[in-house]
Amino acid sequence: MPWLLWLEQVPHPPKLLLNCEPGLNKAKAGDHVLDICCGSGDLSFLLSQKVGSDGKESSGVLSKNAMCISKLSYHVTGLDFSKEQLLVASSKQHSKNCFSNIEWIEGDALDLPFSNGSFDAITMGYGLRNVVDRPKAMQEILRVLKAGSRVAILDFNKSEELLTSTIMEWMIDNVVVPVASAYGLSEDYKYLKTSIRGFLTGKELEKLALEVGFSSARHYELSGGLMGCLVAMR
Repeated sequence: MPWLLWLEQVPHPPKLLLNCEPGLNKAKAGDHVLDICCGSGDLSFLLSQKVGSDGKESSGVLSKNAMCISKLSYHVTGLDFSKEQLLVASSKQHSKNCFSNIEWIEGDALDLPFSNGSFDAITMGYGLRNVVDRPKAMQEILRVLKAGSRVAILDFNKSEELLTSTIMEWMIDNVVVPVASAYGLSEDYKYLKTSIRGFLTGKELEKLALEVGFSSARHYELSGGLMGCLVAMR
């Protein structure tokens, strides 16, 4: 199940990151973009269309686990710790010739296998909430991002509004988990409510970004406060 069924009632999550002005990571034609925690590649595919076929060659160091390597210059790099998810992304890519500008790398968000200042823009969808060391993850993003460039991080929003958080928890209990169970994925989503409770609020995310060295940071609530996007500039 690529995206939770109830989220189909709002704009497609990756498109929230690219098409909503607050969440726009400013990736443009010709850029080299990193998608951290890329999963099955939905956001990476959108990014590949955005930067086009004239992107720059990667200046970073490829992991020994890099997948789908060809003679082409790579303009989008999708990184995930799950080889299984990368295989899904790779299989989807092979059926879409327009996505030949993507490379897939098995790697750790806490130890990115790239040189300093390698990327013109970085995205991260539904990943920061799940890493074991959020400050370290943000430090690594800062390190591999070029000066003056931005990262956009999309995730569930830990709202400070009681009504919004109550609605979200109700939807998780009564829609998300039951639908996931029907697909045999109940164990993958039972943790969701707990992980959101343990996540950072928008203000806390802004503070974290500034503390690790970003020059500016702003968190935007999307989809009625159910989603949030942190945009930070190096």
